[in-house]
Parts: sequence; structure tokens; C-alpha cells
Amino acid sequence: MTATDRAVELAVAAATAASDKQATEILALDVSDQLVITDAFVLAAAANPRQVRAVVDAVEEALDGLGATLVRREGVGDARWVLLDYADIVVHVQLAEDRQYYALERLWKDGPVIPLPDEVTSGQGTGGQVGASAP
Repeated sequence: MTATDRAVELAVAAATAASDKQATEILALDVSDQLVITDAFVLAAAANPRQVRAVVDAVEEALDGLGATLVRREGVGDARWVLLDYADIVVHVQLAEDRQYYALERLWKDGPVIPLPDEVTSGQGTGGQVGASAP
């Protein structure tokens, strides 16, 4: 089993939105073979709690624009590790030191990586345009 096309679409949009807010260490993983509750994880790091909140806001706005429904949000108060559950995908936005310490990709290493646009993985961002290509 692999992540649905919808889950991949949402994961790419969430990763792009995170990149637009200068999140780092962005990774999307297909966890559909390991979990029945979601198809994909999106992981991102931010430098401080304020940036965590900004990344979370950008992800929520982007996914809302695609008609995704937020099922659950956890951790916004502390803004160290925020979890956004959209059923099809779960987005984890963590402080950089927490992202490195917990390294969720080690726990889910059996899940294949979902390809992300170069501008997302290079940290360039797209200026808020989901799916936009770098100049």
C-alpha cells in the first residue's frame, strides 16, 4: 500500500508552506504501510517557538485552501512540537533541537520518502505559491 494521491498532494502543500516560513529539515514520509491511521508524515524544524507558530499557521492556511479538514491540533501552547492531524497526513513542526533529538524519520525509516520540490528541500521557499517552481 502507498500513500494516496490526496495524501501526497497535502504533504507537498504542507512542506511547501513550511519552507515558505523558512522551516528547515523538511521531510515527507509515506507511513501508510506502518500505520492505518494516516498515510504520510511531514516533518519540519523551526528555530524558535515564534517560528514554530508561523510555520503552523502557514501549513493550516495552505491545507485549508485545499479543503483539508484539521482533525486535531496539539502542542500549540508550548510551540516546541506542534502536531497537526489531517487524517490523510500528520504534520510535525518541532523546534530544531527537538527535531534532531527525536529524529522521527529513524522511527519510520521503513516508509519511503515522498519527493518534494527542490525549492522546499533546498530551503529556498516559493514565496507562498504552492507548486511554484524556482526562477
